Amino acid sequence: MEQRHLGRTGLRVSRIGLGTLTWGRDTDEHDAAEQLKVFWEAGGTLVDTADVYGDGKAEHVLGRLLDRVVPRRDLVVSTKAGSVPDPDRRFDGSRGHLLAALDSSLARLGTDYVDLWHLHAFDPHTPLEETLQALDLAVASGRARYAGVSNFCGWQFAKAATWQLAAPGIRTRIASTQMEYSLLQRGVEREVLPAALDLGVGLLPSSPLGRGVLTGKYRRSTPADSRGGSDHMALFVAPYLDDTANGIVDAVQTAADGLATTPLQVALAWVRDRPGVVAPIVGARTVQQLTAALSVEALSLPDEICRALDDVSAPVHRYPDHDWSTL
Repeated sequence: MEQRHLGRTGLRVSRIGLGTLTWGRDTDEHDAAEQLKVFWEAGGTLVDTADVYGDGKAEHVLGRLLDRVVPRRDLVVSTKAGSVPDPDRRFDGSRGHLLAALDSSLARLGTDYVDLWHLHAFDPHTPLEETLQALDLAVASGRARYAGVSNFCGWQFAKAATWQLAAPGIRTRIASTQMEYSLLQRGVEREVLPAALDLGVGLLPSSPLGRGVLTGKYRRSTPADSRGGSDHMALFVAPYLDDTANGIVDAVQTAADGLATTPLQVALAWVRDRPGVVAPIVGARTVQQLTAALSVEALSLPDEICRALDDVSAPVHRYPDHDWSTL
């Protein structure tokens, strides 16, 4: 698998990442081991998790597989901190919480360091400089090699990145931003992606298959064994089961038919090769689903297919993104 630099850093990662959202819940340790081995054998290196996935079970499962299934040194392990199970405060970006969460992640993962540590979301109740100082402390102590942010909107991301550049004594720079990005969700193109390109920060798209909808499995009904058919994931999939999404999925299916490939491969290749994208994070419940996603390595979409998909999925971005005098 092709390797790409993460933004303007020396860190190289596989251009497809392996997500672990379902590990320890819908994906047991045996199936997770199969996924990790198949991913590694295909040349994959970037494995993404978070301290809240499966209430910590995903990190625990991954930790049990490191070295036993795949050498730790061959992987780029990424995790996140900041989300908390508190309905009154969903995110905690305080220095105390973040550093304690990182220590807990390292214990579950059974490793002395993570290669990439993300803030899971922006915390409006904590001064941003305190949050970013936690990133600097984590990197300075060797517990994290690189740091990034996740689910930061444009102004939050730009403020964080520029504060790090300007603040005296701060050495850690944001290397990556993890955001949802697919043919069904192109909101990052409004501000986050231009900022990332300007600042040299790598984009790691989550849900690159539109939460599974772009595979075409929901075109006629909701399969009982799918995320959309499960009690705990149905609300996650539901926003992409409307008429607008159906039109985009139909276009992806048409492109796949014309290329003699699958909708999954078309949708994944489209986002993988967008400007600024380093590695889409693919979450699979089974090794068969993962194998299907990894097969995209050999596919590059023709320019005319890309333009057609761009047109059919184009978000409405007007003022102030375009010259106001022409509106």
